[in-house]
Amino acid sequence: MSAQANIETQKKFGEAVNTGHLDLLRDLISSDSIDHDPSPGQGTGPEGYIKFFKMMRTAFPDLKVEVEQLVADEDKVAFAYTITGTHEGVFMEEVQPTGKKIKARGMQISKFENGKMTERWGSSDELGILKQLGVKLEEI
Repeated sequence: MSAQANIETQKKFGEAVNTGHLDLLRDLISSDSIDHDPSPGQGTGPEGYIKFFKMMRTAFPDLKVEVEQLVADEDKVAFAYTITGTHEGVFMEEVQPTGKKIKARGMQISKFENGKMTERWGSSDELGILKQLGVKLEEI
């Protein structure tokens, strides 16, 4: 696939997350996709991503991922992003809603084959999110 085709798939992934239409991820992620940095209990393949983003959208119903910088080649897309949202639901199974707004940076690299994501490496500022929510380190 071309770099542009991979970028388009990555954009569709972002649109699914931003709109909450997470079932669309099944068409964008390979069934044997490997997440090298999964969230605890995330699971594998498209269902793992759907579970993770359902949790995020429950905790932050207005969750928005905005790509700041993006580069791509024939099989990978790398991007820096900012996530924002308002904490209105339980986060990470323990953090009760605070009503606070969050803003955090992250980076991701996705590998693609035949128009689907097959691998992912990434990191978000999870500690920054917890600090913005007022969670004390000894509580986690």
